[in-house]
Amino acid sequence: MTRDRNRSAPTQESGTQTRKPWGGRFREDTDPSVERFSASIDFDRALARYDLRLSLAHAEMLGRVGLLSAEDVAALRRGLAEIGEEIESDRFPFDPALEDIHMNVEARLRDRAGAVAARLHTGRSRNDQVATDLLLYLRDAARAARASLHELQFVLLARAREHLDTVLPGYTHLQRAQPVRLAHHWLAFVEMFGRDAQRFRDLEARMALSPLGSGALAGTTLPLDPEATARALGFAGPSRNSMDAVASRDAGLEFLAAGAIAQVHLSRLAEELVLWSTAEFGFIELADAYSTGSSLMPQKKNPDVPELVRGKAGRAIGNLVALLTVLKGLPLTYNRDLQEDKEPIFDTARTLRDSLEVMAGAIATLRVNEARMREAASDPMLLATDLAEALVREGVAFREAHEAVGRIVAHCVEKDADLRSLSREDLRAFHPAFPSAASELLSLERALEGRSLPGATARPRVAEALDAAEAELAAARRELEAAR
Repeated sequence: MTRDRNRSAPTQESGTQTRKPWGGRFREDTDPSVERFSASIDFDRALARYDLRLSLAHAEMLGRVGLLSAEDVAALRRGLAEIGEEIESDRFPFDPALEDIHMNVEARLRDRAGAVAARLHTGRSRNDQVATDLLLYLRDAARAARASLHELQFVLLARAREHLDTVLPGYTHLQRAQPVRLAHHWLAFVEMFGRDAQRFRDLEARMALSPLGSGALAGTTLPLDPEATARALGFAGPSRNSMDAVASRDAGLEFLAAGAIAQVHLSRLAEELVLWSTAEFGFIELADAYSTGSSLMPQKKNPDVPELVRGKAGRAIGNLVALLTVLKGLPLTYNRDLQEDKEPIFDTARTLRDSLEVMAGAIATLRVNEARMREAASDPMLLATDLAEALVREGVAFREAHEAVGRIVAHCVEKDADLRSLSREDLRAFHPAFPSAASELLSLERALEGRSLPGATARPRVAEALDAAEAELAAARRELEAAR
């Protein structure tokens, strides 16, 4: 019955064709397969609250410019408020036959407010309507992403401060390289997620102008006040070009790009949790609450949470590529292809939100095996660079020092010897400038504390970085709270 009520009909007298917003031009039914294929209400219902806000601002503006009576505005205001309550309480009767969120709201408003609902679309097109809805959604989604990123940063900072004196190997090429502090390691991710939050923050500057008032593409002859609706919706003003306003989706692209980059950073962190939780590394143990088991092997404790986060990076990257591909061949202005912008955006927003939430929980609850980390960091080969730099301090060119220590390393590997066991005479067999025995030149603590440049792994530098990161995060959270 629902489909028949809304399908096109060959004559206006039947009253069904005119139920479509474009129905007057057509005299044949829309094929049911086309209605199913083109309907978007299954996903664009996510824009419902934004569509209501926009419609209220538009109605009140129409009243101020004399295109609606005060009584009409009041009726629309009441009807929109009632619809809002239905949506918030999951009682709204979404109808796929009505195609999209805009027509669902308009049809429901007819039920609530009567014939005046037909006047709400005065001076408005679904083209500028959906473009504005999407910017309102993206503004909230970007702020939500920032808040979730800040929460993960907070957790990482807390764990980093807890492990200021925990030492582990730093890696290049997944091979042990040099000793670092675990706090220093986790601060690297704090920096990454901070830049991610900044990208979402920066996006707001390019979503500051409202498309509402642009009409289908060229504006309208009616005396609207787009400045007023822009201010009412929290924009700095109306768009400067109506064609750009309805045709562009680069705000969505930027959101997807920022989301994909953040998800890649999450994937890198997740990969380390997977590796570190293996028996081969044994650096951490994930909490039971953030692990799963095997249906066959009773002994298994699997890192499913970080594995899923790692896998979802491909999803976020795919969403970005999907919208880039949709947009790359579109002429100005609006084309129905743009309906394909929403699912990638909504999916990335959900995926990033959920990934950040579970990763914050996993980091907060994991157990660090400090002894295993220190044991791995105590590998004397991690100090080979320090041995080369001892020669540099004696005036030897670094390339010459590097070559000499490389031969020493090869000797130790061949003889299965501990680098630190070499006497001064042993070392001088490879280069005469060595000032003392390896045991006097090399130690784990000296290696850590000797790296005291800004941003390095010496304890004072890491402590300073922790203090600075905590202050920056507190300021960023205050700024975000003020913007909400």
